[in-house]
Amino acid sequence: MGKDKLRRFAENETFPNLIQPLMTYPPLDHALKGKWHENFFHNQAPIVLELGCGRGEYTVNLAEKFPEKNFIGIDWKGARLWRGAKTGVENQIKNMAFLRIQIENIASFFGPDEVDEIWITFPDPHLRERDDQKRLTSHRFLNLYRQFLKPNGFVNLKTDSRFLYDFTLEVIQDQNLPIKIQTEHLYQSEYADDVLSIKTTYEKIWLKEGLNICYLKFSL
Repeated sequence: MGKDKLRRFAENETFPNLIQPLMTYPPLDHALKGKWHENFFHNQAPIVLELGCGRGEYTVNLAEKFPEKNFIGIDWKGARLWRGAKTGVENQIKNMAFLRIQIENIASFFGPDEVDEIWITFPDPHLRERDDQKRLTSHRFLNLYRQFLKPNGFVNLKTDSRFLYDFTLEVIQDQNLPIKIQTEHLYQSEYADDVLSIKTTYEKIWLKEGLNICYLKFSL
């Protein structure tokens, strides 16, 4: 492990906005489950999650644009989360947190109706057929989200993978879920507003390469 990664891991331990729980198997309910409003954010503002947030670029931008909401970026890679958490500390962003967990354990961290909205931005599409239940929009994961997402709460998928986009549409149809927005060409559509136009580092690269960005917004 490189010295830079070790330095980031050590600094992560000092960030008040980064939660790194000790995981058990099977996972136990965390002390913040159902209590994020009272015990972490100290307000009753809506909670929005970004799953697989990486460096936290989207989470940071959303938190800055919407100070009336609370945002939590979730990822397993501590070296990546370091960037978002450090930005939050440096810029004193109070309505933002990061949670270092594997997303399959997410139901141990949020209680019923605790989350208002979910963002899934450029996740791994897991192209192999045998990995279909690893996709963050699979039946398996949507059923997990139902345990804590408010009724009619929205799930947003933003992806460069037409494969994942089509797969998600199939899951939505199988579960008969209502779609609010659906586009295969986000930046050529009427939906490219200031929120959807937030671009991560990798998204900027993909756009330069001529890739289309797909977007879905649906409720559970």
